[in-house]
Amino acid sequence: MTIADVARHAGVSTSTVSYVLSGKRAISATTSARVHASIRALGFHPHAGARSLASNRSSVIALVLPLRQGMHLPVLMQFATAVVTSARQHHHDVLLVTADEGPAGLRRVAAGAMVDGLVLMDVEMHDPRVPTLRRLERPSVLIGLPADSAGLTCVDLDFHRAGAVCVEHLAALGHREIALLGAPRVVYDRDTGFAHRTRDGFVEAAKRLRLTAYAQPFEEHPQAVQESLAQLLAHHPRLTGLVVHNEAAVAHVLNSLRALGRRVPEDISVVAICPDELAERSSPALSSVQIPAEDVGRQAVELLMRKLDDRAVPPATLLPPILTPRASTAPAAG
Repeated sequence: MTIADVARHAGVSTSTVSYVLSGKRAISATTSARVHASIRALGFHPHAGARSLASNRSSVIALVLPLRQGMHLPVLMQFATAVVTSARQHHHDVLLVTADEGPAGLRRVAAGAMVDGLVLMDVEMHDPRVPTLRRLERPSVLIGLPADSAGLTCVDLDFHRAGAVCVEHLAALGHREIALLGAPRVVYDRDTGFAHRTRDGFVEAAKRLRLTAYAQPFEEHPQAVQESLAQLLAHHPRLTGLVVHNEAAVAHVLNSLRALGRRVPEDISVVAICPDELAERSSPALSSVQIPAEDVGRQAVELLMRKLDDRAVPPATLLPPILTPRASTAPAAG
């Protein structure tokens, strides 16, 4: 089935069918409806190769998501699903690139006509891919914020503010000694942006509010969580508030607190930075700052599409954190 067959079936010229498909010229609603009806009736699918040659577009974007140690796959897949769903709404498919190839991988993917643009995740504070991104001819959007974002387009949750919001919530409830249970050490060692920004926001807010605060990496395995938590509480017996920024460790933290004889929230309050569904199904339900994976993924694609159309975009889009109080936080005892 060809475009000529569609044109004959609809009683229009082949150029009219082409314009209906590409949107390059305004076609009346009646004619457009007739063409689309013929497309459905004939089961026509535009030839991807021909369309790419004609438009200089592949209708494919790359999602560069290197799978590294310490990453929580369920949350990453929420971001990936949001990117794929949003891309389809713009008639684009997504090439998922999971190999950790660094700058060489970006050059490989961006070469030729494989993709129209790139969305990158797991952004480091001093990401070695950034200089290459600035030189690529293909447009790109980062889900994350490096230390130097000049010349880049970035979108993310404002993790610095998220760390501060958690501190402010606990301080308002009268907690004076708190701790951040952060991402696994390998995530900090890799200089991952969201982990460092959350910790900085936590520490700065605690200092501003004159709270005693501790921040440390936290592994995600049950035994490691219980051992680290036992040591933390033994060294700081007056600690009454915890901020957990480690989705894989959330359930283990709650289980370990019960095993250590600490009631939540009567003895210790817990607030997490995690997806809402994880917070809601925890026992007790966790006060939390939502990780807005769907919104971030959608906005990343929208920004990339605007760049493909040579439209202006803001250099950085940081979504404000929203904290939802639930059963895991309460006024500090005594």
